[in-house]
Amino acid sequence: KAKKFSEMLQNTLNSYLNGMLTNVQVIEELINMAKEIMKDRDDAQKLGLSGEEMAFYDAITKPQAVKDFYDNDQLVSIAKELTETMQKSATIDWQRKESARAGMRRAIKRLLRKYEYPPEGVDDAMNTIMEQCELWADAKIYE
Repeated sequence: KAKKFSEMLQNTLNSYLNGMLTNVQVIEELINMAKEIMKDRDDAQKLGLSGEEMAFYDAITKPQAVKDFYDNDQLVSIAKELTETMQKSATIDWQRKESARAGMRRAIKRLLRKYEYPPEGVDDAMNTIMEQCELWADAKIYE
């Protein structure tokens, strides 16, 4: 979601700088983005997920077809367990140590196998989850 919102913001700014949007239109775009961000927060609350858990929920449901395999309670369980697993697996400097990254990838694969995640979606899920871990780790630095 962060990537999506970043791209939306960049596109809006580029359009403004190129004279394609007025000040009023930029403000409208920003208000729409804020509404979408608030909707995402509301969705997380309705599911009983923290911000971190919702990010992993989004990562595992990125392929829309995954929602056909699981009911929402199962997806919430996977997201919560995934968040807990990643928090336990993230050692100091895990981003720089290939052995630590490999351990995290193994933990993700084990968890996805446990829940019989569709094989055709595993590679995409792995990449998205690892990207999310990177963003999560970067955000922790600034807290």
